[in-house]
Amino acid sequence: MQQVNIGIIGSGTVGGGVYKAIQANGALMASRLGVQLRIAKVAVKDLKKARNVKISPALLTTDWQSVINDPSIHLIGEFVGGTTTARTIVLNAFRQGKSVITANKALLSAHGEELFAAAQRYGTNLYYEASVAGGIPIIKVLREGLIGNRITRIYGIVNGTCNYILSRMKLEGADFAEVLADAQRLGYAETPPDLDIDGHDAAHKTGILASLAHGFWADPKQTYVEGITAITQQDIRFAGQLGYTIKLLGIVKKFDSKRRAQSAKVQVSVYPALLPNSHVLANVNGVFNAILVRGDIVGDTLYYGRGAGQDATASAVLSDLADAALDLKCGAKSRICPFVPHERDGAVLPIGEVVSRYYVRLSVIDKPGTLAKITAILGSSNIGISSVIQPEGHEGESVPLILMIHDATNANMTKALAKIGRLSAVKAPPVMIRVESFE
Repeated sequence: MQQVNIGIIGSGTVGGGVYKAIQANGALMASRLGVQLRIAKVAVKDLKKARNVKISPALLTTDWQSVINDPSIHLIGEFVGGTTTARTIVLNAFRQGKSVITANKALLSAHGEELFAAAQRYGTNLYYEASVAGGIPIIKVLREGLIGNRITRIYGIVNGTCNYILSRMKLEGADFAEVLADAQRLGYAETPPDLDIDGHDAAHKTGILASLAHGFWADPKQTYVEGITAITQQDIRFAGQLGYTIKLLGIVKKFDSKRRAQSAKVQVSVYPALLPNSHVLANVNGVFNAILVRGDIVGDTLYYGRGAGQDATASAVLSDLADAALDLKCGAKSRICPFVPHERDGAVLPIGEVVSRYYVRLSVIDKPGTLAKITAILGSSNIGISSVIQPEGHEGESVPLILMIHDATNANMTKALAKIGRLSAVKAPPVMIRVESFE
């Protein structure tokens, strides 16, 4: 049986999980592939560091360059994280003619276009199934399973930390800070948790999906990102009364240009949104991920599972290892192209031009004429109100006023709310959350 030797660089959560998974299921994979997977070396920072996964000392080295330069090693697994050393590792491996498997979404978000071009230049490949949504095979879905479809919509719950927090806020009535502290204690959130709760982790993943689906590299600087730190228990409760659930969504929408000479623009955004309780994504709870993909031929398809964690990520890496092993077995290092830039004129739609419906919460003084002033400002911006709720029984100087807004551009809404916020009767900055109808 043909043997493929693997060099692992990094033995933390991902690298250690991959090592453990190969020890457990390597023989099963060999029987299915006709190729034996053998770990030849594991590069680590500290040989003496205690590890949750026991790795044979004979395999360990602190010199990651020796792993790449070893002529007996066929594939490199980059599991160090970050974007600096990881980029150097990947490019050096390509120069040695070796393909790389990574789970590093931050690396792909920052340097994906460069790395894919380098892989093509050196006749190697970059496998990255584990970079988005853990054990959910969403990269294969977009690159292979739905290759005959034009992808018109992607909606993703792709950050387990945020989904865990919002789920508990809804189901238990808990406050944001309380649930975040529990998430950190349970290991669902890092310390500090900014990458997750500010939406940047979800943005890395959403950008990768957008690029793969639409054939041009979505510049992460053009992705609109909004986290969940401003979501309060009050908003969770009012949304529930209106028949909605709040989720952090990664959204990719294609809008066809009215002018034939112009390419279609694609919305690439991450923000909290109100989802109808009847929609399947509204019922994805805890640390689970789910991604809805709409193709022009297949229609809506849904992918659900664990989006993070050692085992889920290792499962995705094993899938890439299988593809890489088959490529080598067939004598083709790039049997499946990692990314094909087929829409070079594609562009990200600025958030100001994105049209949505909105939930708006205001804190106002309850006196005659207040609502009239608010509606006048909205009307002057050609923004319509679908419903108004002013809950009774609130004590204090101000009371909440909930507005549900018809379709409007983000630019118009932002300007109108800035004016509303300056009214003397409005006692706190307006809260705006977009409403997603999945049309």
